[in-house]
Amino acid sequence: MRSSGKSRNKNRNNSRRPNPGNVINRVFDSAGPEGKVRGTPQQIIDKYQSLAHDSQLSGDRVSAENFQQHSEHYSRLLLDAQKELAEKSAVQESSGEEGGATRDKTQSDNNDGKNLTDVTPLKEQKEKITLEQNIDRA
Repeated sequence: MRSSGKSRNKNRNNSRRPNPGNVINRVFDSAGPEGKVRGTPQQIIDKYQSLAHDSQLSGDRVSAENFQQHSEHYSRLLLDAQKELAEKSAVQESSGEEGGATRDKTQSDNNDGKNLTDVTPLKEQKEKITLEQNIDRA
């Protein structure tokens, strides 16, 4: 007997991994104490902070603290994502600067090559120096 199509689909999707990147714009479903809160990390942070403020105004310190903790969790997620993004951009900038340095070196090498077109006086100077060194040695 044939197995159901669901298990085959389940096995096929095991090789696919979700992309954990781009947390800054990713939409989360947060199951907080007041029900689900949906949105980007910044939207969820704002929502929990407003709920904490409202709870504090109504005198419920426990739920205000709970909302504050939820807000801090998403703040940490957002901060980690921003640090990772900054590190990636710093790496890209540094690799771009190295490429620029290579280009500058190539240009200076090309300029040196242009100056070497008239090599005969340099050769004569080298021969003169080696002759003088040989005379000094003798």
